Amino acid sequence: MTDKKKVLLVCSPYYKDITKNLIDGATKILNSNSIEYKILYVPGALEISPAIKLILDKSKIKPLFDGFVALGCIIKGETYHFEIVSNESSRALTDLSLNYSIPIGNGILTVLNKDQAFKRSDPQQSNKGADAAMACLSLINIKNSKEYE
Repeated sequence: MTDKKKVLLVCSPYYKDITKNLIDGATKILNSNSIEYKILYVPGALEISPAIKLILDKSKIKPLFDGFVALGCIIKGETYHFEIVSNESSRALTDLSLNYSIPIGNGILTVLNKDQAFKRSDPQQSNKGADAAMACLSLINIKNSKEYE
């Protein structure tokens, strides 16, 4: 008998309504696949990767989670800050996933305005939180597959 899979949603609630939609989409996918999950909130998108790393470091002997889903929203403003946060949060998630062989679904929206964010987080349309959860589950399945041994 196998252990039940566990996923941690690491969320930046900077735009609370958008993040709530992303969480709703992700949890719908996780619930429909009988995946246990917890939610951790961090201040912003740049804190998501360090939070994942801190949790990975705490659980080196037996991982606490089989995968992670990063959720949040970055909306372009008038400064270069958007590019830095967008690029660095994405790069850090990719580096973590590759360096630690840990499944991470990236559901951090990078958009030009709130209208785009609401469209991409709408539970009735293409919810990117759901997409990120599905990506995480796909990677967990690849990692656990005996087919590639």
